[in-house]
Amino acid sequence: MCWSAEADLVAGVAVATVGVACVARTRRGRDLPLAALPLLLGAHQMVEAAVWASDGGTGPATLAWTVMALPLLALWVPAGVLCAAPRSARRRLAVPLAAGAATATVLSYVLATRPVRAEIRGHTVGYAVDLPHAGPLVVGYLVATVGSLLLSGDRGLRVLGYLTGAGAPICWALWRLEFVSTWCAFAAVCSMVLLGWVNGRRGRR
Repeated sequence: MCWSAEADLVAGVAVATVGVACVARTRRGRDLPLAALPLLLGAHQMVEAAVWASDGGTGPATLAWTVMALPLLALWVPAGVLCAAPRSARRRLAVPLAAGAATATVLSYVLATRPVRAEIRGHTVGYAVDLPHAGPLVVGYLVATVGSLLLSGDRGLRVLGYLTGAGAPICWALWRLEFVSTWCAFAAVCSMVLLGWVNGRRGRR
């Protein structure tokens, strides 16, 4: 989420460019899912530019944005961390992966059976999704995403976990106040951390 269609588009292109660099510099196939994460985040920003352009509503861009933000990320992040993690950490990473799979399944069902609406609210876009048992779903989402990074056994990924754990509530609070959305800047920072992680892996070969 960003504060205008133009900001979303510029941020999306910038984050996707970092993603291209991450993928190009990756030397281990197991690291590719995480290295490609900025590509997903960049595409996510560009999809929201289309949401702005259509003035919100319930169209394909709104649904695509929500699918990427909710079930896809809930499964992508813990699966990517599990692929990249050292062997010693893989057993404990089964917990966030299971949480991500369960959360993504429920979220996918909800998005397939209930409407999603986007509303332009000043400098933010609000997304209305009728989530059953929202509390457990939020917990499952955080365990899958932030939890997998913190349990990864990799110093660079733990830094990303601390960053997302601290930054996500700040972005959420600013968005709820309908002041301004800072998610695009947050995604850019996370993407640069991932680029540093990729470069560090490359240097250890």
